[in-house]
Amino acid sequence: MVKKIVNILIMTLLASSSAYCAADFALLRTPCTPAQAPSTCVLDTSKPGTKPGKQPKQKKDRVGNSRKITFENFDQSYERALKFYENHQYLTAAGMFEELYPLSLGTPRADTILFLFAECYYKNKDYNMAAFHFRDYVRRFPNTEKTEDAFYYCISAIYNSSPDYSLDQSNTEYAIEEIKAFLQAYPNNSHIEECNLMLDNLRVKLARKDLEILKLYYNTDHYEACQIAAKNFFNDYSYSPLMPEAIYYLVLNNYEYARKSVEKKKEERYKACLDACDRMERNYPDSKYAKETNRIGVDVKKNLEKLQKKTN
Repeated sequence: MVKKIVNILIMTLLASSSAYCAADFALLRTPCTPAQAPSTCVLDTSKPGTKPGKQPKQKKDRVGNSRKITFENFDQSYERALKFYENHQYLTAAGMFEELYPLSLGTPRADTILFLFAECYYKNKDYNMAAFHFRDYVRRFPNTEKTEDAFYYCISAIYNSSPDYSLDQSNTEYAIEEIKAFLQAYPNNSHIEECNLMLDNLRVKLARKDLEILKLYYNTDHYEACQIAAKNFFNDYSYSPLMPEAIYYLVLNNYEYARKSVEKKKEERYKACLDACDRMERNYPDSKYAKETNRIGVDVKKNLEKLQKKTN
């Protein structure tokens, strides 16, 4: 009898406990109000280190908004991005345009947003990113009123990212190819003068790199390598403003090569030096190097006369 009574009490307690647990679970999903009694308040489930009952702060996006850009606030966010752009806050504007662009696909604003997004990087002088996004614009929107401008900004960004002549010139060669492609696609564009100036500057950069190699061969007494480098330079950059300097170093190279040669090779190599001197006098008589090459030419002629007297 006692055992039966004990079992009844245990079952009653378990039932009560289950009811309280269910009530507590419901309360966890309902915020506590000041009117509620303390016994019915929601349990504190915040992480350690936070104040009880305080809701976590909503994360702000990169432009300080309290909410992310969505379809619902698209128009408002677009206007705000334009204001940042107009106020020259290009990084902030780029961040907003980046979020707006995926939502704009399939709408009339898509091409404008992508163009402004790329232009923000260009105006902030991040030319690699600008070139990438302007190229993307040309690919995605090949027939809009802004396509030509996007292509031009793309080649301008590639031009501006071309490295110093002492570094690898792959980007410089790529820039030349892209500028040519732009001129071919838009032969009557309004940027022809700027494009030709960019091409000239890029070619000078390539010529300068090859000229420095030529000079290195001369300075390290690699005379035959210097002659080969000079020949290639004359073929590749016949109209380069660096031609007088290249001829000058060829004259110096051939002069030293002849002086240090064995007797039977001197005449041939002095004549090669004299040919380089004549090239300078014939094509660049007003060059700052002409006076020195003329002096060397006079000395070469004297040495050739001495050699001829010895053989006679």
